[in-house]
Amino acid sequence: MIKHNDGIYKSACRMCHGGCGVNVHIEGGKITKVKGDPESPLNQGKVCVKAAASIELVYHPDRIKYPMKRVGDRGERLWQRISWDEAYDILAEKLQKIIDEDGAESIAIGTGTGRHHCDFVPRFANALGTPNWCEPGHAQCFFPRVNVSKMTFGDLPVCDYYGDVKPECILVWGHNPSVSGPDGELMFHSIAAKKKGCKFIVVDPRQTQLARKAEHWLQVRPGTDDALALSMIHVIINENLYDEEFVESWTYGFDELKQHVAKYPPEWAEKITWVPADLIQQAARLFATTKPAAIEWGCAIEHTPNSIQTARAIAILAAITGNIDVPGGWVFGSHSLGEFPALNEQLSERVKSKRLGASEFRVLGQSNVIPSAHIPAVFKAMRTGDPYLIKAFLIFGNNPLATYANSKLVFESLKKVEFLAVMELFMTPSAEMADLILPAASWLEVDAMPAFPYFAENAVLAQQKLEQIGECKQDEVVFIELAERMKLTSGKESLEEIFNRRLVEGGSELNFAELKEKGAIHNAMTYHKYKKNGGFNTESGKVELYSLALEKLGYAPLPYYVEPPESPISSPEISKEYPLVLTSGARLMSFFTSEHRQIKRLRKIHPDPRVDINPETAAVLGIKEGDWIWIETKRGKIRQKAKLFDGIDKRVINVEFGWWFPEKKDGEYGIWESNANVLTNSERPYDPAMGTYQLRALLCKVYK
Repeated sequence: MIKHNDGIYKSACRMCHGGCGVNVHIEGGKITKVKGDPESPLNQGKVCVKAAASIELVYHPDRIKYPMKRVGDRGERLWQRISWDEAYDILAEKLQKIIDEDGAESIAIGTGTGRHHCDFVPRFANALGTPNWCEPGHAQCFFPRVNVSKMTFGDLPVCDYYGDVKPECILVWGHNPSVSGPDGELMFHSIAAKKKGCKFIVVDPRQTQLARKAEHWLQVRPGTDDALALSMIHVIINENLYDEEFVESWTYGFDELKQHVAKYPPEWAEKITWVPADLIQQAARLFATTKPAAIEWGCAIEHTPNSIQTARAIAILAAITGNIDVPGGWVFGSHSLGEFPALNEQLSERVKSKRLGASEFRVLGQSNVIPSAHIPAVFKAMRTGDPYLIKAFLIFGNNPLATYANSKLVFESLKKVEFLAVMELFMTPSAEMADLILPAASWLEVDAMPAFPYFAENAVLAQQKLEQIGECKQDEVVFIELAERMKLTSGKESLEEIFNRRLVEGGSELNFAELKEKGAIHNAMTYHKYKKNGGFNTESGKVELYSLALEKLGYAPLPYYVEPPESPISSPEISKEYPLVLTSGARLMSFFTSEHRQIKRLRKIHPDPRVDINPETAAVLGIKEGDWIWIETKRGKIRQKAKLFDGIDKRVINVEFGWWFPEKKDGEYGIWESNANVLTNSERPYDPAMGTYQLRALLCKVYK
């Protein structure tokens, strides 16, 4: 058990995806303050309200503090405290029996988003021998952008806030950086850029705080971002606003792209997107003529079944304007760590071929980034045994009933699975369905080495264990100890061994113990790396406007538009009963996806779920500010409080997601009352490359 002397310790806040360096104060053996670290390279001492609430999280009386096994039927909520030894025995016996009788592929492993253990989940899956790990956002959040970037540029670009030259224009697309700082690209940077005169173009159905201050706000119809991006490409090429020298020297397929986008003028896009043609032209001209420019893109573009081609079209905007890897532009990182040992080599080709959904969704399941199983296919296998039965589901840091689409179908799937183990901080409606519950450590109870921004790795931070609550353990430690208990051939290296090796391979002279003292290392940005490296890390050696990688996998090499499968245009009969367009997924400052609703300090700021509705629409329906109203789709209905908001179209509503009510101690915790995923759809059609399903742009109706 670790107990630190009184003093101030450097760490990295992980109340969200994180990246904020912090100073943690210990007095009398307890954590008393969490303050921003002025020496941290990413946030320079700034933190949001969640950081200070960390203390309430770590010492919360409702924490799960020891392992428990179910002793009654599922749903009876009868638990027996057990030791870690017994928990490991149960896990090892159950998993080994399944491996021996059915093969390791009959075990699925699920995780949540953006935490210290995320890389270690697929590593443990590989060590165990199963190709079936999944995460609710893998096809819906970030990884469509990561895969697109790798195929187009050979690397993931990030907005350059780090050098002497700052962006003069930022295109913010499906992202709200004024309240959300994912992946180490923290909210403070965009706010500071605006104060220094940077011009902003914001694409969002909602008038966010940043949209109100932007030079152009493009109020796009949810789900039509692909049409808008294609039209902006059309304007830039048609008006010769592209960077001719960069395009000629460093891109592949420009002539094909030019011919392809000729059919996507602003007048065409206006009818689809609801954005006026002249505004599309003005925004495209501003982005193309203001140098340097960069893009801040978010997961909103990955919530419809055309996620790959939507991300492709947006990425091409930065490429044809010559803003790739230039000071103040969209840049590639300094990659300050050696490669993470994911143990992909542990899986044979025969086992990889059994990854659920991999043969159909080849970018998702066969990617060289982090291949994963297709979530709807995993749940279908639990329910039906097609193509084989998933007998065990191990969940680390995730509440599936709140965070996977179509919650009712998720519930049916979890009821069917033979063995369900959940590792969590608190009891959740999903954890209540488990056979085995393991107590998870909070971010203040773990040793970790996050590098930010993700995939750029400009800064490496030390997160250090400063407290021990009950018998809580770090997820990664459980993976290592379980690998030892099961006598697996890999996955048994200590965390410190892994951290130290990655530091050495990244060129650092520090080991992890020394990094904890220093807090962080930050490598200076370099630019035009493609010139020094003889080109881009793609098949052509250039930025692939025409994607050879996609073409080789059997997908369209040029981006195209697809109308969302459930919309006023594609589903006119459904829209007669459900006339409004539903969007969801907007981030809230107080919470992180489905987390922190039991933290009183944060819940006081945002006590109830709210739905944005235009005042004119509300008046027609007899709805007033603060009324509880029903939101209904074909899949179900929920209730949230009406927030009258003139920054949303009369034909659109915005529903908050991630809601459940920890204060309701009935085992269900209100999971069916206000949970946006009761409304969402996990059925076909899917993105043909990534398997993305429709989380927004759905049809709905509302009433008191």
